[in-house]
Amino acid sequence: MQDNLLGSLVDALRCLPGVGPKSAQRMALHLLERDREGGRNLSRVMAEAMERIGRCTRCRDLTERELCSICSDTRRDDGLLCIVESPVDVLAIEQATAFRGRYFVLLGRLSPLDGIGPEELGLDMLEERLDTEPPQELIVATNPTVEGEATAYYLHKMAEARGISVSRIAHGVPLGGELEYIDQTTLAHAFGSRQSFTPGR
Repeated sequence: MQDNLLGSLVDALRCLPGVGPKSAQRMALHLLERDREGGRNLSRVMAEAMERIGRCTRCRDLTERELCSICSDTRRDDGLLCIVESPVDVLAIEQATAFRGRYFVLLGRLSPLDGIGPEELGLDMLEERLDTEPPQELIVATNPTVEGEATAYYLHKMAEARGISVSRIAHGVPLGGELEYIDQTTLAHAFGSRQSFTPGR
């Protein structure tokens, strides 16, 4: 039977994605038996990150400042605005492509059954941005899932009503896939060969 504190440590580690009881137990024992200094550093950095990292006021990506490094970079192209579902998608595109435009992070996708509508995705904030600083091209990079396609359709209509050109990343990304799990070559090809977006095709 585990001590209460050891059991609590194992339970706490299980909050990480893909970490089950056995993996959490191995992690906890590794830190306690072989790397206590690493555990202390992990605890310190994690506590600081939880307190200081928030959302960019412009694109909603993760940052510890008011504006993230991409939004504050004057060398980026304001004429290109890429819409993604999550911060991990920004990282995936930045690592795999030469994209130098801006981003807007939805923090999800439209899913009425789960109570996720336009307001939850910050689409009112996006509409205001499109009205005040319309880009030349809106690049829809939502995942090719049923919800992602519904979100893409909504974004297309939003941009179309403002006369903004819309493109959708090419479907080199497999249907039902998630951007964070796609290899860099496939993602770079899909992003580079994006096409004009017409809903229903």
